[in-house]
Amino acid sequence: RRVQRWPRVSLVEGGPVSEEGMSELLLVPIAFVTSCLAAVIGMGGGVLLIALMPGLVPTAAIIPLHAFTQLASNLSRAVFGWRAIDPTIIPAFTLGAIAGAWIGGGIYASLDLRWLPAVIGILILVFTWLPLPRVRGAGQVSLALLGFYQTGLGMLAGATGPLGAAVLLRRSSERDWLVVNTAVYMGLNHLLRFIAFSALGFSLAPWWQLVLGMVAAGISGSWVGTRLRHRVPEADFGRWFRLLITLLAARMIALPFL
Repeated sequence: RRVQRWPRVSLVEGGPVSEEGMSELLLVPIAFVTSCLAAVIGMGGGVLLIALMPGLVPTAAIIPLHAFTQLASNLSRAVFGWRAIDPTIIPAFTLGAIAGAWIGGGIYASLDLRWLPAVIGILILVFTWLPLPRVRGAGQVSLALLGFYQTGLGMLAGATGPLGAAVLLRRSSERDWLVVNTAVYMGLNHLLRFIAFSALGFSLAPWWQLVLGMVAAGISGSWVGTRLRHRVPEADFGRWFRLLITLLAARMIALPFL
């Protein structure tokens, strides 16, 4: 099996420069906005962030950087709403997620990175428009299955969208509970995926300045979004969000051919 080789990234004063020569610092305000969005509605921020990353950082760095940034964003969102955390969802989800990260990492290691943006774009379209596999029930087995396929798919797509919403809704439909516990299980998802990418050879060291900026922006966005959550009506903006994500996914699919 071919082992994934992470390309060296050139460094200049002020941090890493992407292969395309574009400013990756644009990702700092993008991380703030997408984290704020996720804190308000509970989902969508990670998908939007990864759809905007191609062209701003090298292909090999997209999903690992996304995983670490979203780890900080989700964990901060959980901390800000800690009173709503349900610890009973953690053990089963974690066990399933470990298996998913292991299998997904093996598949990722065999990919040609040139086609990675197209793979992510196609999976985003699938998650956005097609019926998703449903995990039946609300018990521990359903949580383990959720951890397995969400983390496994996340190794390839970065952001897997609201795959777990149906499982959590069977436990509670209260808005704070859903937002906070989505952050809990997605934080675990991103943590395990980042560990898997580190085992494959990815290092944050060349990216420390960008990572610090995106983490700070993500935490700030979580703080602002948490305070806006009860002031923003639960309006149906899903159609416009799906349209935006579709356009960004189409751009990602086209990138390898440009």
